[in-house]
Amino acid sequence: MQEAADGDDEDARAVRYAYPTAAMIGDYLRAAAGLLAAGVIFAALPFSAASAVVLGGFALIFAIFGLRTAVRHGTSLRMTDTQLQAQGLSRRTIEWAELDRLKLAYYSTRRDRKDGWMQLELGAGAARLGIDSRIEGFDRLVRRAAEAAATRRIELNDATIANLRSLGLDGAARWSGR
Repeated sequence: MQEAADGDDEDARAVRYAYPTAAMIGDYLRAAAGLLAAGVIFAALPFSAASAVVLGGFALIFAIFGLRTAVRHGTSLRMTDTQLQAQGLSRRTIEWAELDRLKLAYYSTRRDRKDGWMQLELGAGAARLGIDSRIEGFDRLVRRAAEAAATRRIELNDATIANLRSLGLDGAARWSGR
């Protein structure tokens, strides 16, 4: 996280967030392992057209996953009082005064739900932005988005309310009508 030091008052209060390299390494390794495995199988075994299409499909999925990881890693967020701006490889702007969608989902990696990650989805008109909990300052981003949603009286689904509460944002149920 880095605060801006020059420009007007809002720029001076702007905060930047980015995905740390350490948090992204696992995704890069998964993409590489999938591509490597597909490549080794292609090189080592003869294939029928149908099985080559299936294996090629898996390789394509891993390649897309690797590209999406690179885009996410190469994107930083700049948050001000009035907007959240994605900068870098992906460029989008969410104006807080135009926020019309907030969804906070939890994805568990274990049956006991003790390990996993959260995904924040924001929308304002045609602009959409997805942020996962590996980004530095995720809790501050969620808090600011929840404040904007409360101001705009955006209705939230039950899962989003439960996930906001798990982050200590208990006011979510009050303003969502639940």
